[in-house]
Amino acid sequence: MIIRPTTEADWEVLKAIRIAALLDAPTAFGVTHASAAAYTDAQWQERASARNGTEFLLAFDGAQATGMAARAVSDKQECNLIGMWVKPEYRGTPVAAALVQTLLARAVAQGHRRVVLDVSPVNARAAAFYRKLGFSFLPEWEPLASYPDIQVQKMEWLSSGREN
Repeated sequence: MIIRPTTEADWEVLKAIRIAALLDAPTAFGVTHASAAAYTDAQWQERASARNGTEFLLAFDGAQATGMAARAVSDKQECNLIGMWVKPEYRGTPVAAALVQTLLARAVAQGHRRVVLDVSPVNARAAAFYRKLGFSFLPEWEPLASYPDIQVQKMEWLSSGREN
């Protein structure tokens, strides 16, 4: 397995896996399939290059992308784990944990000691997975941007200072 940040040249791979994620789990993301499908090729190239401030990581099994995760810094300078998804046939394998651990290591290397994410409490599998990796729930709730009737809860991970 290889995990690496995307480059502009990866835009078609990123687009394909992102669209697959939005079709598989439409209520798990802050963007809808319809809005992502409407992005232009230039917008996908920008996303893959991280010029928009969001860094996507892809996991590969050979030439096949098997999962993704992204890191974005908010206006409040919070480092956010977003866009986490693994192809169904790779769930239960080390792919998801490796993506998150790589993202956390890159966040720490960039000076972030805290990473946050939003998860729907009805997504018990995801919540348990994040807890296993050291995230804990915060008493903070907000509506999911793409589906405002769904409330998501914030989780945080704090660096111990001993990573890597």
